[in-house]
Parts: sequence; C-alpha cells; structure tokens
Amino acid sequence: MSEKSHANQPATFAPLNAAAADRLAKALADSDDATVFVDGTAVKLPTEAVVAVQDVLRRLSRGDSITVSTNEEFLNTSEAAKLAGISHTYMRQLTDKGEIPVEYRGTHRRIKPADVMAWLASRSHLSDKGK
Repeated sequence: MSEKSHANQPATFAPLNAAAADRLAKALADSDDATVFVDGTAVKLPTEAVVAVQDVLRRLSRGDSITVSTNEEFLNTSEAAKLAGISHTYMRQLTDKGEIPVEYRGTHRRIKPADVMAWLASRSHLSDKGK
C-alpha cells in the first residue's frame, strides 16, 4: 500500500487495472454489505462509504486518475467577521497579521469557521487569565 496521505492534503491516485477495478465494483454493486479488513479487523462499511468506494472504483477502472480531498466549508471575511462578532475590517487585519489562518482563492480570503472559533476561544482564555 502507498504512503498514507496527510489528512488535510489532497491525495491523487493513478488508474487501477481495469479488470480488477471492474471486478471489485461489480462485487460491491451486487451486495448491500461491504466489509473491509483493517489490520485484521473486519469493518462493515456504511452505505455512504460503499457508494463512495463504488464511485472511486468506477473512475479508476475507466482509466481516470482521481484526487481525494475534504470538502471543508469556508467563509468570506464578512461571514467570518459576523461569526466572530467583529467588523470585517478588523477580520482582514487579523488575517493579515496571521492571527487567524486564511486561504486565498485568487485574491479572495477564505476562512474556516473552526479557525474563527479557535481565535475566539483563545481570546476568551486570555481574558480569563486577566481576572
């Protein structure tokens, strides 16, 4: 098996042998039960995972390479500011200073809600220390 991918980094996989992928996809399609073995432990896949695995196998069997990544929610600066209860100007300043992590899509800032909440928690922690 290949090296494990980092949780937040996209991972790209080359096409599988078409016959093997078709055989696996057919086996999954013919059954409502899909069980995998992880370190010798049998794990029954939930329906959502079966559908995802079937989709991946179909794509690989067609000769497509695939990239798997998370579909995280991002906020623009105005949405992030509203969540934090601050002005969007102050939010932009915080991202510029690196106090709140930001990703850029072109020239647009995108901020994870979890990062806003972490900043709020750190502010709360700092104010608690001052009491």
